[in-house]
Amino acid sequence: MKAGGIAFAIGVVMVRNQRGFTMIELLVVVAVISVLALISFTMYSNVQARSRLAKAQADTRTMAGAIGAFQAHMGQMPAVLGDLTVAQTNVTGQVSGPFMAADAVPPAGWTYNYSPGGTTGYTITASGDNTSLTIP
Repeated sequence: MKAGGIAFAIGVVMVRNQRGFTMIELLVVVAVISVLALISFTMYSNVQARSRLAKAQADTRTMAGAIGAFQAHMGQMPAVLGDLTVAQTNVTGQVSGPFMAADAVPPAGWTYNYSPGGTTGYTITASGDNTSLTIP
């Protein structure tokens, strides 16, 4: 049957020339998507670990700078890191500080340790993600 130059097939089952994807083509697409997902997940995990390390490095440098300023003002090392977050009065009556706005919060899975004394005057250690940073 033909109407206005368009052929209509009524009740005809199309066996040949069916359009679609074969099972092999679909499996290849699924495999490619799986490989790409694995690569992106691995890269995402590495980015997170590197950002935690960068935060720990920045925090330890900030603490070291604040300890240096505290030592210059007070003439001694702070007993605990909490001493850096409050104003301090030295022996001449000069008030200075706080040397840090707040205690540094370590990234998830990391810990910060401060030990006054030793040959360098103090040690700051940041540990996490199977890595350890020590300053100085």
